[in-house]
Amino acid sequence: MPLTDDIAAEVGNPPSGFCEGALSLPVRGVKEGREFAAQDWVADEVPVALEFNGVSHAVMLATPLNLEEFALGFSLSEGVLDAPHELFAVEEERCEMGITLHLQVASRPFARLKARRRTLAGRTGCGLCGTESLEHVARILPVSGERPPWNRKAIGRAMSQFCELQTLQQATGAVHAAAWCSADGDVLWLREDVGRHNALDKLIGALALHGVDASTGFIAVTSRASFEMVQKSATAGVSLLAAVSAPTSFAVATAERARMTLVGFARRQDLVVYCHADRLALDAIHGGGRAL
Repeated sequence: MPLTDDIAAEVGNPPSGFCEGALSLPVRGVKEGREFAAQDWVADEVPVALEFNGVSHAVMLATPLNLEEFALGFSLSEGVLDAPHELFAVEEERCEMGITLHLQVASRPFARLKARRRTLAGRTGCGLCGTESLEHVARILPVSGERPPWNRKAIGRAMSQFCELQTLQQATGAVHAAAWCSADGDVLWLREDVGRHNALDKLIGALALHGVDASTGFIAVTSRASFEMVQKSATAGVSLLAAVSAPTSFAVATAERARMTLVGFARRQDLVVYCHADRLALDAIHGGGRAL
């Protein structure tokens, strides 16, 4: 039977309608002692292959949304392309096994790509699978210039907006989000995906496609701050990355190199600053509470 409105609210998914990026599947279960049979939203996840000028380069497990943005963002954040104009076209080909994105790129980045001979496969963890040497791990990153300090309250404001804007997460409970926020903490661009790296790449691609100067705002993510999340954010030109969970030591070291303020455990008005705290005005409350 379909989910009634009251059970749907308890399970956390809509009983009917359409959710882009999700599949409606039959489920059975028990909620607070009540047995139910229902339709539930499940996040869509498919293999997405990226080919550059006919040469296979990477296969990612991703949510099949915003794929042109994903193609551009991945190309920029991975150092395949130096600028958006080097991507001429993206052609999407779907088959039973998954999706292939055929990217046509300029000759110079393609020659560089072939020289690297780098192959990636289904990266979901460390982010270094297929890297051939240590010199390919830590690329030269842009270094953030001087700017007025960020305000802690802006980070709290952005995090408070996250939940209501994550429509796919609300429906499925299975995806990450990456958002670009104004200096005041308004979430202006947000992308979701089953993979945290993919969500960030989609965001970076969206900003590049629409000519947004990413350096004027900051990036917030619902995941931990891994090395690669820091590297991708630095490549996009932002000087502040705020994550819901913790960073790793390599992520902190990478943020130090890029002069990026790295924030972890950003939840409501709480946060922990791991490097370049001088570029963030904490404006903490002293007295009754404990300031960071």
